[in-house]
Amino acid sequence: MAESEPTRPAVHMPRKDGSYSTLTFAELDTISGQIARGLDEIGIRRGVRTVLMVTPSIDFFTLTFALFKVGAVPVLIDPGMGIRNLGKCLAEAKPDAFVGIPKAHLARRALRWARTTLRVTVTTGSRILGGKWTVKQLRRIGEEKGPLPVADTRADETAAILFTSGSTGIAKGVVYTHGIFAAQVKYLKSIYGIEPGEVDLSTFPLFALFGPALGMTAVIPQMDPTRPAEVDPTKIIAAIERFGVTNLFGSPALINRVGRYGAEKAIKLPTLKRAISAGAPVPSTVIERFTKMLMPGLQVFTPYGATESLPVASIGSDEILNETRMLTDIGSGVCVGKPVPGMEVRIIPISDEPIPKIDDAMILKPHKTGEIVVSGAVVSTAYFGRPQATGLAKMHDSLGRLWHRMGDVGYLDEHGRLWFCGRKSQRVEAKFGTMYTIQCEAVFNKHPDVFRTALVGVPGTQGIRAILCVEREAGNTRNWSEIESELRAIQERFPHTAAVEAYVIHPKFPVDIRHNAKIFREKLAVWAAKKLSRKNTHLR
Repeated sequence: MAESEPTRPAVHMPRKDGSYSTLTFAELDTISGQIARGLDEIGIRRGVRTVLMVTPSIDFFTLTFALFKVGAVPVLIDPGMGIRNLGKCLAEAKPDAFVGIPKAHLARRALRWARTTLRVTVTTGSRILGGKWTVKQLRRIGEEKGPLPVADTRADETAAILFTSGSTGIAKGVVYTHGIFAAQVKYLKSIYGIEPGEVDLSTFPLFALFGPALGMTAVIPQMDPTRPAEVDPTKIIAAIERFGVTNLFGSPALINRVGRYGAEKAIKLPTLKRAISAGAPVPSTVIERFTKMLMPGLQVFTPYGATESLPVASIGSDEILNETRMLTDIGSGVCVGKPVPGMEVRIIPISDEPIPKIDDAMILKPHKTGEIVVSGAVVSTAYFGRPQATGLAKMHDSLGRLWHRMGDVGYLDEHGRLWFCGRKSQRVEAKFGTMYTIQCEAVFNKHPDVFRTALVGVPGTQGIRAILCVEREAGNTRNWSEIESELRAIQERFPHTAAVEAYVIHPKFPVDIRHNAKIFREKLAVWAAKKLSRKNTHLR
């Protein structure tokens, strides 16, 4: 892009006054090359693990691409996971270098993050709060000695370590190779028909990096990326209209908020060619609302995957709204579409133990619910420094191919489509049988006074009790006993919800910081047990 369209904007970044600063593809290429030269000179070279803690900014883009150019290994950790977990992740990653904003350096020094392994530090600001080198100094080195040519890295060479959010367990560092990143770019371009010259509005910073990699202009919206559920929809819409955005990526929480505003104001977004939402299942009502903001024939796509393997499958709103939503509403799970070309998906019996080898005899037939396992070019090979976790998540088949256990349960239908039923670790082994969260919750989520529900298991005298936590629609003032009676009536209509033993209201579900959409059911289970214990609630 820097060679073919040097003056095309690569990044539009908002300023505090509401205006935007712009970096062209030529400038992004030049500056990242200069910084790469500076990084190489100070010892951040090929294979050097480098923590990158920089907020969405021009520096975020130039530094990330500089690290890739020099062949270093960026270590990316979600700061929203909390100080304690951050420290654990940093200790586990054993980084050699640390590049961050002044605030990150202040925390690093005060909390002594990775103090036994760090030998090079770089700050985006002044060196007062920490950082032996500044980004300005690195650029000056590059200006004097010239940009560094891109490292001739191999496909199987480690490219980055991306930590999972830890939403259903311990955050783990996923080892990415350059081959995985190349495959992701290829898959995304092919699946969604993305073309160079498009304009991307990504509300998740890490995904924003795919914009320039796909030849798109990346527009960073005016929002707090850690709170997509609280985004100001007028700012998102304003950015789309101002820059003629063609591609939008947003979490289900953001799509819901913008879609509600769009429905209220009857807003259309004529420049958008597609919207993509991921991070958690997207309710069909949310998809339907947002689709009405698009021009006829255009869709909202909901890819399925995880940090360890992305993308795995994808489905569009046409198929969801015209076919699969009806099955989701009666507890069939959420259809996430057919596997993307190049990816294979199989269903095997659920197990919490390591499975070194997978064979054909293990594969379940269509409509048999089990554990989702995947194989393909975007499947990561290991967790950094966690051989036990790697052993639990990875398998090989008779041909030597690597398979990843997604940690999800679901099934394939007769059309080869994958249906998601919930997280394996969040299944409820109730006394009357196993219950899966997504299947159970869907039938209750249709109630007009319910925003969302969460199925959890609470220990009881006779085994695990199935409890349904309920978050009401905002502003709802109906008598709870009436709503509960109606929920019980719904429960009686479906065999897979019959084991629910009690309903408890929660003011606002705890959710992941990354997407504000994944429900922390483990936390809700502890909360529900305490609440029921305090009230001495009788579980029938």
